[in-house]
Amino acid sequence: MQFPEADFGAGLPIDSIGPGFFRVAGEVLRGPILIHGGGVASWGGLDDIAPFAALHGAVDLVIFGTGAAAAPLPPALKRELLSAGLMFDAMGTAVGARSYNHILAEGRRVAAALLPLPEIGA
Repeated sequence: MQFPEADFGAGLPIDSIGPGFFRVAGEVLRGPILIHGGGVASWGGLDDIAPFAALHGAVDLVIFGTGAAAAPLPPALKRELLSAGLMFDAMGTAVGARSYNHILAEGRRVAAALLPLPEIGA
């Protein structure tokens, strides 16, 4: 799925997603990612709550892509986000990636923690 062109300023948009991967700034990344403030890194998935404390004051909203469909976030992750003063929303990964790009193009401070879409045949 290719995303349309937009002005993202200094932010780092998601170029496209597919089964098991994300393309960010032309680089193909496999596995879960955390993207914000012009940087992208591997992320350990929904049980990996450690990175979110560092986002306090840097972003206002964290979008979670939970895979092929929307799914609830684990209680420990919700507690960490709330204690860090972060708003959050969970949705399917494709919708999450598009939402992240849209909010980024508005110039807002946003992060996305995205699980990849399932591999074909998996």
